[in-house]
Amino acid sequence: MERESRFSRWLRRRSRGGAHASAVQEAARVREDLLLTAAAAGFPLAPAAHPEGYGCSCDRIGCPTPGRHPVSFAWQTQATTDPEQIARWAAGQPSANFITATGRTHDVLDVPVGAGRAALERLEDAGVEVGPVAVCGTDPWSGRMLFFTATRGTPEDEDEWWPCELDCHPETLDDHPGLRWHCRGSYVLVPPARLPGDDPEPAVGWLRAPERPLPDPLTLLEALTDACAAHAQEEPDHAAPWPVR
Repeated sequence: MERESRFSRWLRRRSRGGAHASAVQEAARVREDLLLTAAAAGFPLAPAAHPEGYGCSCDRIGCPTPGRHPVSFAWQTQATTDPEQIARWAAGQPSANFITATGRTHDVLDVPVGAGRAALERLEDAGVEVGPVAVCGTDPWSGRMLFFTATRGTPEDEDEWWPCELDCHPETLDDHPGLRWHCRGSYVLVPPARLPGDDPEPAVGWLRAPERPLPDPLTLLEALTDACAAHAQEEPDHAAPWPVR
């Protein structure tokens, strides 16, 4: 058999390299389109850290939430829906995940994936309008499902604000193993995003499109709390479905 020439091997490598470059460019385009779609839906975005293996791109040793937190302490003022700014961030930080700041134009009800799938089926079978829904990981115990809803707002008069035991902030995630209500002062990852140990494909993606109208959170709350309570009974450590004081 005739030995392959160096020129033929070079052509084959060049072809493979061109295909890889094209795939990278297409992935970057899809990523930017998804981020701009979320911004157009009114979700203010800011850059977040990204996973490096099973660790985090941030400088914190033993980061407890690798790839899941903003890169700037000023994320609340930095978060924006400006498409030009988001496009600049996406181009300048090609590995970055993004978060969306909650409590401005939307809240997020955040539940374990197993509970979320049961609640989503119940809601849609009942004809309840479900808004945007994202999933963060697929494991029924460690993965989370995010239901985007209308917000309770940020009233100027503090007396008009009605907090509840489900309100979740970045520093209280461990207190909310079941249902979390992300409102003002909190954030969640927005698709597409990668989690530690992921394959090259992002593990954070949309199940229901971000363009959907945002429902009143109270229309989803009963189904989500019931699903979380049932899920907690199945969970190995029987974690409480919501904070217990």
